[in-house]
Amino acid sequence: MSKNIEGKVVVITGASSGLGEATARHLAAQGASLVLGARRLDRLQAIAAEIRAAGGKVEVAATDVARQADVQALIDTAVRAFGRVDVLVNNAGYMAIAPLADTRVQEWDRMIDINIKGVLYGIAAVLPLFQKQESGHFINIASVAGLKVFSPGGTVYSGTKFAVRAISEGLRHEVGGKIRTTTIEPGAVDTELKQGVSHTESRKAVDDFYQIAIGADAVARAIAYAIEQPSDVDINEIVLRPAAQDF
Repeated sequence: MSKNIEGKVVVITGASSGLGEATARHLAAQGASLVLGARRLDRLQAIAAEIRAAGGKVEVAATDVARQADVQALIDTAVRAFGRVDVLVNNAGYMAIAPLADTRVQEWDRMIDINIKGVLYGIAAVLPLFQKQESGHFINIASVAGLKVFSPGGTVYSGTKFAVRAISEGLRHEVGGKIRTTTIEPGAVDTELKQGVSHTESRKAVDDFYQIAIGADAVARAIAYAIEQPSDVDINEIVLRPAAQDF
C-alpha cells in the first residue's frame, strides 16, 4: 500500500469499465476508499463486490455525468459514506469519430455533454468541499487528441479534449495552493471507448489504430503516481502512449 493513498476518499466517474474500473481496482489495492459512479449500476455493484471481498471500502451510485444532479448525488454519496472527498477522477468519456461533413450533431452534443460538461459538473459538485477542507485533488482525463487534432474524423472529440486541458489549467491557476489539479492524456488504451464510433469507415480505422493499445492499468498507475505525491507536489500533466504510437 502507498501511505499517501491509503485512507484517501477517491470518487471516480465512468467507473464501470476501462480506465475507471482499472483505477478503482488499483487504488483499492493501495488502501483508498472509493466511490464509483457510472450509468451501469449492475456493473458497478459487481466491481464493488469484488473490491469488498478483497477487504476494500467502496460505495457506488448510478451516475450519468451529463446530468448535473447525478454528479452532485455522487459527491453527496461520498460525503455521506466517508465524510469527505480527497480526489475526484473525472474519467467518464465518449468518443464518436466521423467526418465533419456527416454533420452528426447528436454525437457532437453527446461528446460535449459528457467530455466537457461532465467535467465541469464534477468541478462544481466538489470544489466548494475542497475549498472548505482546504485540500483536494482533481484528476481530469483528457487525451493525446487534446494535444494534436485527431483528423479526419476526430475533430469534435479533439475539441472536447482540448477543452478539458484548458479547463484543467485554468482550474489549477484559480484554486491551486492547497488544491491540486492533474490532467492525464492517454494515447490508445484498450477500453470500451472505441465502441462509441458508429461511422463504419471510421470504426475500421479506429479498430486498426487500436491494435497497438496498452492496458488500462497503465493509466491507473499514472493516476496513482499523481495522487501519492506529497501534498505540496502537484503533478500537472501526464502524457502516456503505447511505445509504438506515433500520433
